[in-house]
Amino acid sequence: MLRRNFNQAGISALGLMLLATYRHAEALSLGDLTNAEASSGLKTALEKGALAAVALLGKTDGFLGNPKVRIPLPGYLEDASKLLKNFGQGKRIDELVTSINRAAEAAIPMGKDLLVSAVRNMNVNDAKNILQGGETSVTNFFAEKTRMPLGEKFLPVVTKATEKVGLANKYNEFAGKAAGFGLVKKEDANIQQYVTGKSLDGLYLIIGEEEKKIRQDPVGTGSAILRRVFGAMK
Repeated sequence: MLRRNFNQAGISALGLMLLATYRHAEALSLGDLTNAEASSGLKTALEKGALAAVALLGKTDGFLGNPKVRIPLPGYLEDASKLLKNFGQGKRIDELVTSINRAAEAAIPMGKDLLVSAVRNMNVNDAKNILQGGETSVTNFFAEKTRMPLGEKFLPVVTKATEKVGLANKYNEFAGKAAGFGLVKKEDANIQQYVTGKSLDGLYLIIGEEEKKIRQDPVGTGSAILRRVFGAMK
């Protein structure tokens, strides 16, 4: 899988703020926040972030129209595609890029239940890791809990979507040879596996961004518990 350079700066601030709530809950005046309320606020924020990410990505142009998560051809093939376009192959290359992003968009909605379940089944250690973790703690939580099962659910959907484009099989054949020369990572030599992995990368990235938005504007969410937890920490 391509190196993930996801910029989620600021997520660790959520941990610091919620940790302060846990430590100082008893010191708050009227409307005291209990540990249970702080925990509920964390779960609510994560669930809302996950659902918002699914809604944003699981639709037409959710991936293709978003430069942050748009899935390109991997490694050397992306560079080679530019050359192929100069030889009149632009339409076919565009079809392949469109198809792999459409495959990701089709797969994402299938992850909603697993993401929500991961949040609702969060245990004490999970919460502690998020609260005390670094700026990627939210992404790490969802990846640890859902990456493998989501990958299993996404792969058949991605496979079906990419089969609609004849270039998919040719891609696998060409990428397999390119991988032998070190031009493409071995894990990227199968388009179905590649798209599945990039779909998950994009999903976790957007979850982190949506969680950050919720934290910054708890009032706008319309959630009483979020207003209490995050509003008290402003």
